[in-house]
Amino acid sequence: MISIILPAKNEAAALRDLLPRLRAAQAEAEIIVVDDGSTDETRVLCLEHGVQCLSSAYSMGNGAAVKRGARMARGEIMVFMDADGQHSPDSIQPLLDRLSEGYDMVVGSRSWSDQAGVGRGMANTLYNRIATWMTGFKVMDLTSGFRAVRAGKFREFLYLLPNGFSYPTTITMAFFRSAYSVNYLPVPVAARIGKSHIRPLRDGIRFLLIIFKIATLYSPLKLFVPVAGFFSWLGLLNYIHSYLTIHRFTNMSALMFSASVVVFLIGLISEQITALTYRRDQ
Repeated sequence: MISIILPAKNEAAALRDLLPRLRAAQAEAEIIVVDDGSTDETRVLCLEHGVQCLSSAYSMGNGAAVKRGARMARGEIMVFMDADGQHSPDSIQPLLDRLSEGYDMVVGSRSWSDQAGVGRGMANTLYNRIATWMTGFKVMDLTSGFRAVRAGKFREFLYLLPNGFSYPTTITMAFFRSAYSVNYLPVPVAARIGKSHIRPLRDGIRFLLIIFKIATLYSPLKLFVPVAGFFSWLGLLNYIHSYLTIHRFTNMSALMFSASVVVFLIGLISEQITALTYRRDQ
């Protein structure tokens, strides 16, 4: 059984067309719309189309909606897609076909032309490159919300998922860390219907934190060792300069070397915490 989960916040304009198309494309699938505190006709539309609607009295965030939907879904395979009309129901079957080849998760990846603006495109490209470096695997679209995944393996990481917008990053890195197979399939993406809920300034800062989350979720030492090396190199350069000019070891050199050691030790501790986070007693 397939469960299709759509987190939605005031997306009635898109759901009016999307829900019947979903039913036509996946007649046997369980469709769950997670209403994240909407104030529009989301619940009415779900009732009209015979779609299960999980409503909350207030907005908890995109990630929270995804977690609620995953807990309620009965299918062995879950498909997550945006409710804003960007993802076509016709793209679901190709994801499922690729998943049946033996993958644990298949992500619908966007091209550069499908990105919502140059700024978002540049940010997503940066995230993809950092994730590729961290994991050693080609990451085509780290932040895509369109994916098909095996339900049991997805639920293993529900406790890790944030309530905000970065759930795709977290679940992708968790799958790579746990040696679950991930594949990317290019899919067409339409312009969203309605206004985006992402605010450039507020969410720009949040997305910046995603870069650090990528590292700490997968392999903290890959982040902390270069930083420690940078401080060590600065300390060495300062020592060489001070030795040649005033023939002494300065406090600044000592500070740089100390910072290098502290950063490295923090990296070691973070690595151990990460290992414990993904531990399985099975």
